[in-house]
Amino acid sequence: METRQAARCLETLGHPTRLEAFRLLVKAGPEGLPVGEVQAHLDVPGSTLSHHIALLVRAGLVEQRREGRVLRCVAGFRLMNELVGFLADECCRGIAAPAPRREAG
Repeated sequence: METRQAARCLETLGHPTRLEAFRLLVKAGPEGLPVGEVQAHLDVPGSTLSHHIALLVRAGLVEQRREGRVLRCVAGFRLMNELVGFLADECCRGIAAPAPRREAG
């Protein structure tokens, strides 16, 4: 994962409503939840939820699929796992000493 993509995902998750929605969808598993159930769990207006879900979809963190009249949301588990891997990839490897500063002269 590229740093820019990771930053975009983290920025998108940086709003409490989006983070709660994403965590709810992660809990729901691969079958996801209809938008109406997400709204009921989070107790937010439909227009507000629609805005937040659209941003999650744009970032690739949520996928939507139409099932007749129902719009189902599913967490993007692949991207979530890539993001977690990106954050933990170099855990505890140590840091090389910075290059010595050159003195102006």
